[in-house]
Amino acid sequence: MAFTTPSRSTSTNYARRAESSSTVAPDRARRREAGGVVRLRDDHLRMSELGEAVLSKLKVPGAMRLRVAQILVITDQVCVAHLDHEYAELCRVLVGRLGRKRPSPLARGDARIWAAGAVYTVARVNFLFDRSQDPHATPDELAEHLGVVKSTMANKAALIAKTLDLGMFEPDLTRVAMLERHPMAWIVQVNGFLVDARTLPEELQDEARRRGLIPDLRSRRAA
Repeated sequence: MAFTTPSRSTSTNYARRAESSSTVAPDRARRREAGGVVRLRDDHLRMSELGEAVLSKLKVPGAMRLRVAQILVITDQVCVAHLDHEYAELCRVLVGRLGRKRPSPLARGDARIWAAGAVYTVARVNFLFDRSQDPHATPDELAEHLGVVKSTMANKAALIAKTLDLGMFEPDLTRVAMLERHPMAWIVQVNGFLVDARTLPEELQDEARRRGLIPDLRSRRAA
């Protein structure tokens, strides 16, 4: 039985996900300042705080690791303080993708603005601004937490979407609970027919997960 993926207009190949399973640093209180804005700490803390293992797992080139670490320190702290750990992990995936671009757009510009754009991008993919979602935040609140102007944050997010050619559905940037409910995450082609992979025998589902054609939710939950 031959597995293939649908075209981008039908679904997005889940195989491009850059996994990050490290635990985000705890202790929210010590990372906040007046007004809830998270500020960067000393340069020498950034790499040690984030960890080489995280940057290696994200496959960030050596020349970009310090820069990516600068950005992820901000996204980690803001997400854990105001959203949750899963948002922090998804931001790591997104920033890792930007760091692997050649040349990487992260090499220029303010780290905080890049961090804000990354959080806004992941927030939009996961409908954070919808009041029915948990967690929920407004764009104004997010901008305040990140210490940036809302329009600047939105403009950087638009640049990220254009740079990475982000579509309406991005499985590697989507929360597990949303993936479970999203039909396009599970569509594969089997012998030329589009099918929901969840209806296939277990061994074929395992093969589809191994090839990166459908989400591996068990690994995501274990992360």
